[in-house]
Amino acid sequence: MTDPSTALPSDPHRVPRAGDRPRVVIIGGGPGGYEAALTAARHGAETVLVEDRGIGGAAVLTDVVPSKTLIATADVLDQVASSHELGIRDADDGSAPGAGALNVDLAAVNQRVQRLAAAQSADIRASLEKEGVTVLEGHGRLRGPSEVEVLAADGTDAAASTVLATDVVLLAVGARPRELDSAPSDGERILNWTQLYALESLPEHLIVVGSGVTGAEFASAYRALGSEVTLVSSREKVLPGTDVDAADVLQDAFARRGVTVSSLSRAATARRTEDGVIVTLTSGEEIAGSHVLMALGGIPWTDGLGLAEAGVRVKDSGHIETDRVSRTSVRGVYAAGDCTGVHPLASVAAMQGRIAMHHALGDAVSPLISTQVASAIFTSPEIAAVGVSEQDVADGVISGEVLVLGLDTNPRAKMQGISEGFVKLIVRSGSHTVMGAVVVAPRASELILPYTLAVAHRLTAEQVAGTFTVYPSLTGSLAEVARRATATATD
Repeated sequence: MTDPSTALPSDPHRVPRAGDRPRVVIIGGGPGGYEAALTAARHGAETVLVEDRGIGGAAVLTDVVPSKTLIATADVLDQVASSHELGIRDADDGSAPGAGALNVDLAAVNQRVQRLAAAQSADIRASLEKEGVTVLEGHGRLRGPSEVEVLAADGTDAAASTVLATDVVLLAVGARPRELDSAPSDGERILNWTQLYALESLPEHLIVVGSGVTGAEFASAYRALGSEVTLVSSREKVLPGTDVDAADVLQDAFARRGVTVSSLSRAATARRTEDGVIVTLTSGEEIAGSHVLMALGGIPWTDGLGLAEAGVRVKDSGHIETDRVSRTSVRGVYAAGDCTGVHPLASVAAMQGRIAMHHALGDAVSPLISTQVASAIFTSPEIAAVGVSEQDVADGVISGEVLVLGLDTNPRAKMQGISEGFVKLIVRSGSHTVMGAVVVAPRASELILPYTLAVAHRLTAEQVAGTFTVYPSLTGSLAEVARRATATATD
């Protein structure tokens, strides 16, 4: 094998490896990239992280952290809207308070969003620097399986580029919002999800195109903030691919809170008017609003990455092919995160990045197991799930029992005025091994953890049922539904 340090002797900007330490070069500073960098550095590798849009990537700067910060404000208003059920009254006139009596300063909300995103990015950078990771600001691309070229952040000025010889490469470049050619975003009225945080006033009427996770979350949040919301869904129900009962709860919540859902509809175009937008559906129907959010999923950011030149295989969708330890088709080149199309979750990207580094640097490693991945949808109420689904049982993919318990009987739910939601547990027939679960409730993203542990460690319903829970608590329902499996076994 040719020594990469002598491959380009005439290039004055070439940086050979330093000493005997293996060098790891990571392209992309999102969760997959920075977690991989921390792991590699802690294993003694010379680690270089190349990022052109800011440390933390889209997850920290324009997607997960910002959206969940915005949703945190919406959650407060949701609580206020239902506070009359708890006996809370206005001190002046004794009337029941409502979220409509409050004004949202969206400029202040978005300033807080941007401030927290920047602070999180700075915290990650500090962690990287503390571990000895070299951070290069620029656009990275492969120049072969053992070389990474770093250009200016806009991908230009190749003459001034730096070429890094490397032993291991990790590609963690993420994805960008998908847009319609007939509805290009302008950052003012026609928006993708990265552009919402520049708004200084609350949209009077927000049209959300797309009823997947992103669309549902923003529809829920902006309705709570006070906007009129119309959700354009190509399916009969929102959240296609999600547990049907969970989607029904959210659909009912949307109806009760005044979100208009235009089902079985597709957007053809969106155009600006003098003071708003008009979205034209493929049926010819027109919907007028003040703003439109195009929530149509993501496209892997793999263009200009040098994949073809390096021999890295990609799928028809543009996603990089990987195995369960994050290897690509080229030895020494790994990939993690949204650019792989495995699961579009920050937690999965981070796990892929860590697994890649453990594998590349010779550690024993467990591959990514999709059925152990927990996910959450931050609507009101939240929806969280892990493991196999009820549909898998219905389709005969696995042999299991589905146990369901509504939260309406939970004492803590009654105290807090929670009237919607449920816990669903899926156990293997006979052994009662926990194989999957769904939780629909406030803070379901927190409540799913016990079931995630049960799935990962193959606990039985009896073991879950025999674990102490606090009384009263929502977690009491997690154990209570498990006791139903035990009761079924003894009947």
